[in-house]
Amino acid sequence: MQIFKKPNFKFMRYKFFAFGLSGIIILVGILNFTVGKGINNGVDFTGGTLIRLKFKFPVAISELRSSLSDIGLGTSRIQEMEKGQREYIIRTAQVTGEELEEEIEAHEIIGNRVIEALKGEDEKAAAEQGLKDLNSVDTRQLVALLQDSFPEQAEEIARNIISFRVNEGIIEDYAQIQDLGISQEAIDLLKEKTFLSRLTVLSKETVGPQIGHDLRRRATQATIWALIGMLIYIGIRFKFGFGISAVLTLAHDVLITLTIFSISGREMNLPVIAAILTIVGYSLNDTIVVFDRVRDNIKAMRKHTFQEVLDASINQTLSRTVITSGTTLLTVLALFLFGGEVINDFAFTMIIGVVVGTYSSIYQSCSWAYFWKKVFKPKKGFGK
Repeated sequence: MQIFKKPNFKFMRYKFFAFGLSGIIILVGILNFTVGKGINNGVDFTGGTLIRLKFKFPVAISELRSSLSDIGLGTSRIQEMEKGQREYIIRTAQVTGEELEEEIEAHEIIGNRVIEALKGEDEKAAAEQGLKDLNSVDTRQLVALLQDSFPEQAEEIARNIISFRVNEGIIEDYAQIQDLGISQEAIDLLKEKTFLSRLTVLSKETVGPQIGHDLRRRATQATIWALIGMLIYIGIRFKFGFGISAVLTLAHDVLITLTIFSISGREMNLPVIAAILTIVGYSLNDTIVVFDRVRDNIKAMRKHTFQEVLDASINQTLSRTVITSGTTLLTVLALFLFGGEVINDFAFTMIIGVVVGTYSSIYQSCSWAYFWKKVFKPKKGFGK
């Protein structure tokens, strides 16, 4: 399949413009990392507690902030997850302790304090009377409540209620669970022994600061070792100059991706690191295809200059590059739009990476090879 019929674009003519454009973006990133806001590290790397909550009724961020301020956590980050002011993610500050177990225990305590602070007075009073919150009990606790009166149906009723809560996020009224096939007698019993709080915890994650530091160090090491491994591989498969060119291109892709990601204000987490490493592999694959054609054309186009060989090689692989990048972009775009919040940052990073990787395989990898030949003048493997 050929999108372009015998293309003859002079890509190398714009190598200085491409270097300038990339340099400006990377410079913006360096300034943002050093004197600006920098990368917004998530709980994975800083340590802390991340709680995702859903409310029965809309609650303003200012109200949440006021409740958290009362317990000394007013600086916690609050992020609205959907329009309507009903679902939020709250990230508490990290806790520093001498022992890892103490750190994690401290974060657990803070997480519980956040949840308690956001509950209403009537809910706290109901809990003090021994009633269970139907929006927070687990299957085992629910079975225990129903076991005496409904010994045969207790487990099924409990599973149905928990399943409904998982799917809907929160139970707003007891009438909602009548459609689950639960008898009126069972619902009356639940009304007697439980209450419906105004919020439910969708998820809660706790990471100690030491774990976050270790994850950040290992993520950096993984990226560096990936680049070194690729330098060795391409140096053996082609020439050392091509290996250096490929690694510089990959470093370019990582830096630009991090720049755009940091400017967007999104949080750096482990899925984002996975996306960056995926981008490195994706960009390298495209670069190898171009370099492979360059190696063939150096032998077939002996009378042409190295710049002409590079232009011809890029043009000959252009349809393949566009088709591969286009189909990949459609996939990650679908993940970004329809994949949900869990993989949204991953998909966003991949979108940036696919676009940048396609651009760099055309304008950066061959340009670096061209300047390597100009500066070091290798006698073999680079043509005229």
